[in-house]
Amino acid sequence: MTDGLGLRRSLAATGGIILGPDYHFDLTRPGVGLYGGLPFAGAQPVVHLSIPVIQTRRVKVGESVGYGAGWIAKRPSTVATLAAGYADGLIRAMGGDALVWANGVACPVIGRVSMDMLAVDVTDLTPVPPAFDILGPHQNVDDLAAAAGTIGYEILTSLGARYNRVYKGGK
Repeated sequence: MTDGLGLRRSLAATGGIILGPDYHFDLTRPGVGLYGGLPFAGAQPVVHLSIPVIQTRRVKVGESVGYGAGWIAKRPSTVATLAAGYADGLIRAMGGDALVWANGVACPVIGRVSMDMLAVDVTDLTPVPPAFDILGPHQNVDDLAAAAGTIGYEILTSLGARYNRVYKGGK
């Protein structure tokens, strides 16, 4: 269709690049592959997102956390509130299934993700750190996407403008 028009052709996005040069034409568009997302399963993740703790509270057995009492304490618990929510691009559906990490220890996100905050059960973590990683060496965009019932590309493109971005490498 483009023969003789002098146009550069592109067919291959991340998945097509893996298929080999027969699918590359003149240009490729690696997209999510640049960020270590699937289908580049062996790629090194390059996005790191750390969220600060803004409060820590004790919760008694039977008390709830989150909109609509989305999580109810089954034991005396310590809950950390983190300063990010769906206004920052964190998918609301990940509440109750996602993890955050500190010092190599996973802690569950509990209750529902709210507009500007999410809650984390830190009962078994001492001391509570000043921030948690939701993306990093222990959890990549596809892991987080699975907890939210979506794809890694949506996680990346949803991240809001309120995050401080630091670019490393290059010249």
